Amino acid sequence: MGDAPASSNRHRAPGGAIATLPRALPTRASSHAADPVSLPQPGERFLNRELSWLAFDRRVLALAGDPALPLLERVKFLSIFAGNLDEFFQVRVAGLQEQRAAGLGTTSPDGRSPEEQIEGIRTEVQHLMRLACELFDKELRPALAEQGIRICDWGTLQEGARAHLGRVFEREIFPVLTPLAVDPAHPFPHISNLSLNLAVRVQDPATHAERFARVKVPPLFPRFLPLPDGAHFVPIEQVIAAHLEALFPGMRIVSQHAFRVTRDADIPLEESEAEDLLEALELGLRRRSRASSAVRLEIATDVSEYVTTILAEELELDPDDVYPTPGLLDLRALAEIHALARPDLKDASFVPQTQLALAARGDVPLDLFARLRERDVLVHHPYDSFATSVQAFLELAADDPQVLAIKHTLYRTTSGPENPIVRTLIRAAEAGKQVVTLVEVKARFDEQVNIEWARLLEQAGVHVVYGLVGLKTHAKAALVIRREPDGIRRYCHVGTGNYNPTTSKHYEDLGMLSSRPELCADLAELFNNLTGCSQQRHYRRILVAPETLKSALLELVRSEAARPGGRILLKLNHLEDPELIDALYAASGAGTEIDVVVRGICGLRPGVPGLSERIRVRSILGRFLEHSRIFRFGSEGPASRYFIGSADLMRRKLEGRVELVVPVEDAALQARLEEILALCLADRGAWILGADGSWARNGGGPGPHLQEKLQELARLRALPQTDTEDGPRG
Repeated sequence: MGDAPASSNRHRAPGGAIATLPRALPTRASSHAADPVSLPQPGERFLNRELSWLAFDRRVLALAGDPALPLLERVKFLSIFAGNLDEFFQVRVAGLQEQRAAGLGTTSPDGRSPEEQIEGIRTEVQHLMRLACELFDKELRPALAEQGIRICDWGTLQEGARAHLGRVFEREIFPVLTPLAVDPAHPFPHISNLSLNLAVRVQDPATHAERFARVKVPPLFPRFLPLPDGAHFVPIEQVIAAHLEALFPGMRIVSQHAFRVTRDADIPLEESEAEDLLEALELGLRRRSRASSAVRLEIATDVSEYVTTILAEELELDPDDVYPTPGLLDLRALAEIHALARPDLKDASFVPQTQLALAARGDVPLDLFARLRERDVLVHHPYDSFATSVQAFLELAADDPQVLAIKHTLYRTTSGPENPIVRTLIRAAEAGKQVVTLVEVKARFDEQVNIEWARLLEQAGVHVVYGLVGLKTHAKAALVIRREPDGIRRYCHVGTGNYNPTTSKHYEDLGMLSSRPELCADLAELFNNLTGCSQQRHYRRILVAPETLKSALLELVRSEAARPGGRILLKLNHLEDPELIDALYAASGAGTEIDVVVRGICGLRPGVPGLSERIRVRSILGRFLEHSRIFRFGSEGPASRYFIGSADLMRRKLEGRVELVVPVEDAALQARLEEILALCLADRGAWILGADGSWARNGGGPGPHLQEKLQELARLRALPQTDTEDGPRG
């Protein structure tokens, strides 16, 4: 998720901001079709963004509870649920608490104050935490035991198992532990973000004086320590708790309880005042690691009021920021259990395919540049291989002596030392090519990784740009400039997802490879705008935020509303922008049929009489994270307009980021997009949004499961065809 709290800099466009109206946008519809005459109150029009986000995580939790899924996949979804909740507190709740503390009179689009939103969040989170703990304790843990994977409590272990873990503790864990007492000579220690800790009360047997101490669970060890049989696992905090006498010799252990702190993940950064953005960000990272405010305290339900009070007061938390947890803390760690080598308890493996459009013809190697001169190619990850499409495109550009330059955006990428995308760019620079990479060092949670890659790229001679002041560059684009017999030609890739080989196997995303002159010329001007100080305000084909992507989308909605039999179909991650939602309401009122496929946040109320009768909203969750954005305006057919890109319909993305959306004009590629959209609407496992904000599972019935069908189609698309020389296009 990673949504950011509002700040004074986040929505400020720099000088030379990007303008983006395409040449062929539809004319504005009449005002009666575009603007509602009488709108209901905000609370009746909009669903609350934060509660909608929690509703998304509830759907993830429902997957963990789905007995039809393989057992370890259910465990994975429970881990994802917990990680999502952590990020929600680090970003969204932290932002609301900041607004509340500042006494700001701002309200959400649905009319709620920060205090009201925090109260609603607490009620829902407490309920979700109870459901998650019950699911783990009563369903998943017993089911794992039946399959020979036993997560055991210390109190249930036999003497031999305890002796083994005692030796592990003495040999490996004990030397790393550092108990920190709290008294006038020892101030309360800093509790790092998301760390697991033990709150320990000890008593001096001679004086009966009690002391309080904190023991941090070292994160370098597995959370679940295995026994020699490889089938039994014990939470590490329980092993440490059973050996506290070794840390406090001569003292009596009165009580011990695990606790966990969540902190604000935002980095205070005054970009407009920074002489060096990279240095300012590094300073902000150091400050965040030490001084960010606590926003949540998780602690066992049976902890004493004395311990709770100490922790809450020292962390400067209100009582409502304390979340008693009726089970194991930090269920993210269940990812370790999912990683066990038990393929019989996981989804069947799927190998991304190479579609025929990107495959060699017989013994003749693929000439990708020649193929792109023939036609555009659409790639759909993870069904289409990232390695043999996007990565191959960049590798070919790096190695081809006729390629003069590569321009590229980098938002999130892998952190390992052998990152193939970064290594390819470095190889191109070392070969003497002009390589420009825009590294967005402000990508939340990846700041440090991106800083390290940026410095490595610079050392290799790559021209590195660190993004724009006040804006994050979220656009996904690569441009290759090549010398050919008839002159200079440009090739490009534009996508909906990051240049990340790891997430390409798990995130569903789209990309288009093209050599269309007008599209490539637009991207060349966009890169000049991002890396230089141009005042580019018009493009031929592409739509770019922050200046006019939103206005272009509004025009497209209004134009469709003005047409008889209007039709709009949107597939995206989040729908939250109030102005666009109101435009969709107006289109519905004008007779336009609208379907929205949204993975996460949705602020629109579908099916409200007099407001949105013709709008339907569904959500599809599954093995792969639905991440692509597709916008279709018009009914299926040649008159429809299709777009893909990096932008969701959220105010902060449309107004506070550099986003890129491109038209898909090739008929074969449009047919591929139509196939995806049709399968989304036919998916029998989708969740349906009601007007009251509740989500209900479709309940099965006839129709394919989207992701299973797309795997099947990807395999078929990779098979040799007999009816045409090239096989399926796109």
